[in-house]
Amino acid sequence: MRTNRIIRTIAFFAILSFTVCAYAQKSAQKITVSGTVTDASNDMPLIGVAILVDGTTNGTVTDLDGRYSITANRGDKLLFFYMGYKTKEVSITEKTKTLNVKLKPDKVVLEEVMINRYGSDKKVPTVAGSVKKVDSKDVQEKPVANMMDALQGKVAGLQIYTSSKEPSEASSLRLHGVGSLAANNAPLYIVDGKPATPKEVAKLRQNEIKSVSVLKDASATSIYGSRAANGAVVINSKEKNVNLPIQFIAPITVPDAEAYSQYVENSFLMAQQDPLSTFSIDVDVASYSNFRRFVNQGQLPPKDAIRIEEFINYFSYNYVEPQGKTPVALTTEVGECPWNKQHRLVRVGVKAKELAEENMPASNFVFLIDVSGSMSGATRLGLVKSSMKLLVKGLRKKDRVAIVTYANGTRIALPSTSGADKQKIHEVLDGLGAGGGTAGSDGLMRAYKVAKENFIKGGNNRIVLCTDGDFNIGPSSDQELEDLITNERQSGVFLSVLGYGMGNYKDSKMQTLAQKGNGNAAYIDNLQEANKVLVNEFGATMYTVAKDVKLQVEFNPAKVQAYRLVGYESRLLNKEDFNDDTKDAGEMGAGHTVTAFYEVIPVGVESNISPLVDDLKYQKNTTDIKSVRLTDSPELLTVKLRYKLPDASTSSKIELPLIDYGANSVSDDFKFASAVAMFGQLLKGSSYKGTATFNDVLSLAKSGYGDDTQGYRREFVRLVETTKNMK
Repeated sequence: MRTNRIIRTIAFFAILSFTVCAYAQKSAQKITVSGTVTDASNDMPLIGVAILVDGTTNGTVTDLDGRYSITANRGDKLLFFYMGYKTKEVSITEKTKTLNVKLKPDKVVLEEVMINRYGSDKKVPTVAGSVKKVDSKDVQEKPVANMMDALQGKVAGLQIYTSSKEPSEASSLRLHGVGSLAANNAPLYIVDGKPATPKEVAKLRQNEIKSVSVLKDASATSIYGSRAANGAVVINSKEKNVNLPIQFIAPITVPDAEAYSQYVENSFLMAQQDPLSTFSIDVDVASYSNFRRFVNQGQLPPKDAIRIEEFINYFSYNYVEPQGKTPVALTTEVGECPWNKQHRLVRVGVKAKELAEENMPASNFVFLIDVSGSMSGATRLGLVKSSMKLLVKGLRKKDRVAIVTYANGTRIALPSTSGADKQKIHEVLDGLGAGGGTAGSDGLMRAYKVAKENFIKGGNNRIVLCTDGDFNIGPSSDQELEDLITNERQSGVFLSVLGYGMGNYKDSKMQTLAQKGNGNAAYIDNLQEANKVLVNEFGATMYTVAKDVKLQVEFNPAKVQAYRLVGYESRLLNKEDFNDDTKDAGEMGAGHTVTAFYEVIPVGVESNISPLVDDLKYQKNTTDIKSVRLTDSPELLTVKLRYKLPDASTSSKIELPLIDYGANSVSDDFKFASAVAMFGQLLKGSSYKGTATFNDVLSLAKSGYGDDTQGYRREFVRLVETTKNMK
């Protein structure tokens, strides 16, 4: 009897154990989910939708056809984020393999998001400002040379000018109150939901027109963004003009309130006279996402907004991992220069060590949030709130967060609080509203004070500044802010600058704060970018593993006639600064990669880059390489790197030589990064772009896709194709 009970008991626990194991195995089952994300209103695919497994850093984005693929566990929730649309949450079951999602546009009319998107059939919503509608009867009752002339006298404040007597010549429209007759004061033209040029509008027949709406003031910008700063003429035809090609209006100018620092492009230097090239590393990526914002709005950015190094460093590359206790490692590669086949292109790569989440030190964060009037709107303060919630989601109990806000004055909205109290942090974020002036310098001082009061020794002490950079109360010039921030960077508190908004975005101030405040800068143009910077690259953005990182490259004059550093104009250092530990340089976060390119003219290659100066009177043969005693080293160059640990005051040095064997077989990373560098030079109209074309960029970039799991390289190709059409 007793034996039977024992047998039954053993059998019971065996079955129970098997059931539990089977359930656990099933629960942890990995499922690959794929599908397409489309607009619920018109079934058009959505490009670049951010898809995130809730509670993790696992995410992806949709491709050019709106497709995606992601691996998750049964029971996980997928979050679908896209600016201007409602976020959607979908649970994964064991049967979920194909998941097609339709996102609904948000009904809120965003100030800078085109709810009435080009190509859609949505009606113009009721907005503040002036809207004048002219119907087909008004347009057809008056015989005119072209359609635009029919608007004369129908809209108050509308002036029509014709620079030619030819009937087919397009008339110029100006709306009273938007400026002079300069070309950049032309309104935006929309025909059947698509942007059109004045010449295309002039070709429309009067009897084809169903209605014309002329939008002025806020009525134009609230729907079409900054492109309609001079008003918008919206034309609906009786039969949709489906054959009208989508084109971008030119010339397009940057809103006057945006500010970018000017700089002179690096030129070639003779290796014999200037064998040393020294610069600080740069991990900022704001220039690239700001460029993407311009292109997605149908505009081209100003040349000063293009910093090629930030374009290159926006993307991650597979570099050699640091070994031992050294926080950084060097990589070099050389191949044919794609925009000048006679030249060589050298790639210098730096990789910072990765940090597992459990090894990340406790964080003392201070969110410094601009709540001034210029931050009003869903793509400014609204996007800030959503961005910070993404960051808060990954915080642990030992991490702490304080929130400081500034407008006319400053306020501690949330004293330092445990990262575990997420609901409390969310409630404070949700309660923030925008209004008033911008006392940014006072806000910075208050944030540093709070950070130092809650300083964690051996921890990660960092201010996260969210702003459009429009400081207008107190010290506000770039130099005043530099002086202010320089005094604080010795405190051990680092600074991350996140830029938001458009129209009055102050890029120059962002760069000053990030470069002088021991920090980094990013531009957040949508929630996808926020997810990239604050979730996928959390360690790189928020945890510094090496500071004051600087590079010095020594070129061998026996091999190198001349060289040119591509980009990094604002990061150049004097050669003596390399060994001077008091000179500030860039910071690298956990897992960060930094890339720099040198275009090299080998000895023996004919070139016209020698400076046009008279021969020296008191020196002879100064440019004759035979008159200089050179070593017989086969090396092309040597790369030297200096860095400090986050809490150290003295630097360490590592070196890596490079020999050029003349091979042209290069890695996918080299191909893609050089395509990005070539594209940046085309955008800037560089004097050194050589034979580069947009088609060359596209071909080279596509050959270097590599393991593009996040889709960022394919997104780059899409942006290049769009830019090519705009050019």
